[in-house]
Amino acid sequence: MSKIQVNKFQTLTGHNDCIYALTEGSDPRFFYTGAGDGMVVEWDLDLPKDGKLIAKLPHSVYAMEVDKERNLLFIGHNFEGIHVIDLNENKEVWSLKITDQAIFDIKIFGNEAFVGTGDGVLLVLDIPNQSLRKRIKLSSKSIRVMTVSPIKKHLAIGLSDHTIKVLDLRNDFQPVANLTGHTNSVFALAYSPDENTLVSGARDARLKFWNTADYAIEETIVAHMYAINYLSFKEDGSLLVTCSMDKSIKVWDAGEKKLLKVIDKARNAGHGTSINKVLWSTYSGQVISVSDDRTISIWQIEAS
Repeated sequence: MSKIQVNKFQTLTGHNDCIYALTEGSDPRFFYTGAGDGMVVEWDLDLPKDGKLIAKLPHSVYAMEVDKERNLLFIGHNFEGIHVIDLNENKEVWSLKITDQAIFDIKIFGNEAFVGTGDGVLLVLDIPNQSLRKRIKLSSKSIRVMTVSPIKKHLAIGLSDHTIKVLDLRNDFQPVANLTGHTNSVFALAYSPDENTLVSGARDARLKFWNTADYAIEETIVAHMYAINYLSFKEDGSLLVTCSMDKSIKVWDAGEKKLLKVIDKARNAGHGTSINKVLWSTYSGQVISVSDDRTISIWQIEAS
């Protein structure tokens, strides 16, 4: 098992409220953050101190996703729908008032954007036509998180009704599986890079590993003290990171399903409040984290 060395590379400031949204650019040298202050900021991993304001919206931003093919940034603007920014021009090119609910996650696959809302509706947008293609009511509770498996063409959706619903993108969103086992809202969800495993984390502080051949449960781990807010795989699939309301980031051996490292305030000058998102950069191999403490941390994580 690897020994993990952690160094805090950088702390970035500029947001005036809790940071909720984090996504990588089509050029992964850049990443984007969105916060309760309505500000959307572009950061450059080569020049991390200089954040660039991309948009300023009147409500909180919980969800963002980059359409890497078209270099568009989709912003979920609470109670207002979505705003789409052309990152080449740095200007808004279209918007859609598709819901008056909070938008907790956005994912993009091919020509479609999937938008998960606070009233349990999955909205499917046709990107080239800039229009709403489909509304799918999945639950009376919020859709909190989504992840796409590009090879299997499955869309997995974590909800506040404690379930994970898997839909078939090849077959007009027909249900593939309904995964139960969490005892609270599912906030964290990701397919492993080889798509053999779906990993979920929830408000119940449990991390669950599901085998995607039949979506059977493989393992459950009591992973944190409080809610697991998000998780992200390293690009090669060997490691994953989780972040929590308990103010810690944990590094896991993805194959062995074993804890390798805890990153927190006492040991690593980590965040002082809930950590909302983590992203394992495909550009630098660093881990980026954002928090209620209004800061962004960049972590150098080395396995020896």
